[in-house]
Amino acid sequence: MIRSAILIFIGIVVTGVMSVVAYVIGFTPNGENKAHKIANIWAKTMLFFSATTVEVVGEENILTDRPQIFMANHQSDFDIFIVLAYVPCQFRWIAKKELFRVPVFGPAMRRAGYIEIDRQHHEKALKSLDEAAEKIREGKSVMTFPEGTRSKDKTIKPFKQGVFHLAVKSGVPITPISIIGSGDIMPKRSLKIHPGAITMVIDKPISVDGYTIETRNLLIEKVRDVIVKNYEEGMALRKGNH
Repeated sequence: MIRSAILIFIGIVVTGVMSVVAYVIGFTPNGENKAHKIANIWAKTMLFFSATTVEVVGEENILTDRPQIFMANHQSDFDIFIVLAYVPCQFRWIAKKELFRVPVFGPAMRRAGYIEIDRQHHEKALKSLDEAAEKIREGKSVMTFPEGTRSKDKTIKPFKQGVFHLAVKSGVPITPISIIGSGDIMPKRSLKIHPGAITMVIDKPISVDGYTIETRNLLIEKVRDVIVKNYEEGMALRKGNH
């Protein structure tokens, strides 16, 4: 527990410093991209201090010539570090509104062009998705956790429909990401940090062509099936190695 307390203290200090840098640099030309690069450094620093390693499988599946919507499963706060550090392209988060209320950190997120979503208010949520669509039209990719919150029992929860509405309306592919092992590093509602190894599987982009708002449930099922399949295969491989 003492080790975790030390790591949390280091994390707070690093986060504060990086947030100030990202906020300031966000005012410069091309500020959003520069602030996102600071976030990338921040994430790698946090993973380094927590002795967390990440193996990336399928990096070649990331589109380099057009925007995409990344969707990943979510079991731990460390998922944020994992995708920020190891998805090697510019993207903008769609993140819950509570994060934007954190002093210094919240304003830095805004400077990076990240998008606040209020899931408790339908109209505000739709406005956030419109903002995300504008980012996509500017050629930027978007990152989201479609479960909407962290799973605490190492299962993948049902996906929220909003981001699939965004995918259908924007017409860009969905790139599924399966994060395996983060629930062992720092489970939901726990402050204990356990060093360990993560596997992140990036699957081939899924086209949204042919889907409509009315048929988006079929798209949700298709994307979720890919994420669950890669996750379960990764978990089975871990168990087989122990």
